[in-house]
Order: sequence, then C-alpha cells, then structure tokens
Amino acid sequence: MKLFHSHFSPFARKVMACAHVLGLVDRIELLPSAAHPVKRDGTILAHHPMAQVPTLLDDEGHALADSRVICEYLDARAGGALFPPAGPSRWTALNEQSIADGILDAALLIRYELTARDASERSVAWMDGQEAKIRSALAALDDRARGFADRVDIGTISIACALGYLDLRFTELGWKQEYPDLAAWFTSFAAHPAMEATKPPAA
Repeated sequence: MKLFHSHFSPFARKVMACAHVLGLVDRIELLPSAAHPVKRDGTILAHHPMAQVPTLLDDEGHALADSRVICEYLDARAGGALFPPAGPSRWTALNEQSIADGILDAALLIRYELTARDASERSVAWMDGQEAKIRSALAALDDRARGFADRVDIGTISIACALGYLDLRFTELGWKQEYPDLAAWFTSFAAHPAMEATKPPAA
C-alpha cells in the first residue's frame, strides 16, 4: 500500500496512528504530496478526483481518500480492532470521530484563511465562527473525557490527533487550561506508541 502523506496533516496522522495500532505500518509506503486548498497536486489528482491528503493506494492501485474511509479500510484488513461492532459502542466511537474531524475541519478553514488568502480578503467573522465551533466541541469532549479511560479506538485516536493539531498550529487557544479533564486525558494518551511514532515535526 502507498499513502500520499504530509507529516503536518492531522488526517494523515490519524491514518498512520491507526496503522501503527493495527500492525500495518510496515506495509505502507509514504509518498510525498503538495496538496493545497487552491492549487491541487496533480500527482494525487491522477489517482483520485479530490486530490487530497491522505489518499491511499491499495495493493491493486485503487485509490481511497478521506481518513475515515482509509482508517476503516485498514481496520478491515487487520481483522477489525479499532471500529467497535454494531451497537452503542460503535456509535459512540463514530460520533467521537465526527466531533474530532469537525474540530480539524474548522481549524483547517482558519489555517487556510490565514495562509491561502491575502490579508485584504480575510474574514475575521468567518475565523471567529470556526473558532466557536472548536471551543464548543472541546467543551463537549471535556465533559466526556473521564469516561475515555484506556480506550484505544477510532474515536480516541481521532480526538488525540485533533488535539495534537491544535497544539501544533493553535497554541494561542490555550485549550489545556480551559478544558482540564480533556487535557489530562490527552497527556496520557499522547504517550501511546502510535501517537509518539506519528508526532509531527515542530511547526
């Protein structure tokens, strides 16, 4: 398998963290990428119409994009470990993944506003709206954090990757002071070998 990858992409990190937990990391070759919200990477585009990171090429060369799809594909290949079976636990984990991905979607929209637009084109109201989404999601996760315990599944991995991205790109949020239960859980989970192995370089 091959993965179009960026060390700074939190969604690519989620895929690789899952691969580490599932014991598949040695079967994935990392491919460089130049994905951009405006200037798409033609190399990725040749394989998938969204030209996004992460995009996985399976052993037959078929392309899968979107971290949610790729993570579930890897989980299926490994016999299933990170996605709970049908029932309440599955919906909990999938909902946590959705909240974490929502944090990242909002954070990346702010990031793109700051890096892909000229200063004269930026909208403070737009960025404030995205930050409000991040904060409401963090508050909801803080309420649940004590219940995460030692779970390692698609929900907790997704949350940890989202929080790691906030630490990387949005230190000014100061989220650890505002959401102490979530911060305490993250400090513990960040020491997991899969998280250590996929930690991005310093920004």
